Amino acid sequence: MGIIGSTIKPFKATAFQSGKDFFDVTEEDVKGKWAVFFFYPADFTFVCPTELEDLGKQYDALQGMGVEVYAVSTDTQFSHKAWHDTSEKIGKLKYPFLGDQLHTLSNNFGVLREEMGLADRATFVVDPDGVIQVMEITCEGVGRNAEELVRKIKAAQYVRNNPGQVCPAAWEEGGETLSPSLDLVGKL
Repeated sequence: MGIIGSTIKPFKATAFQSGKDFFDVTEEDVKGKWAVFFFYPADFTFVCPTELEDLGKQYDALQGMGVEVYAVSTDTQFSHKAWHDTSEKIGKLKYPFLGDQLHTLSNNFGVLREEMGLADRATFVVDPDGVIQVMEITCEGVGRNAEELVRKIKAAQYVRNNPGQVCPAAWEEGGETLSPSLDLVGKL
């Protein structure tokens, strides 16, 4: 599936966010800013709270980079609230959780496990034009690393803001970049 470089499809999902009433989020709310869609299989599970807590530790840094985070599972917004209210790890989180019980987002991003009605463990980074720039999908037993996600977003933002430049492997902010040209062919 060629999802990198594609534009996110229309959606409407109800969100739970600590300290707020339930509210709707659509693709229009995402346009004009960077966004992370952080899919996970289900509330009240095992690896998921560790990942979501790890992501929560990076939330302020991501906000400072102009990035909004949306945690997404096929649970309802009511389940998200109940999990928030009963889990020490989830109770600390500030970013919105989207309910995807109709599987619209999971289908739009191609991560629905239809036989189970659950989303894969998947991350998508969307640029301000609504274009998917980064994706990562892992098996259910392998948790993701939020620090690496932040690094990838910094690289994607750098490439967007510096046309003609690309970031090599393990690039860190402030590191050397490359200017692709015929002069580099066979020299790297």
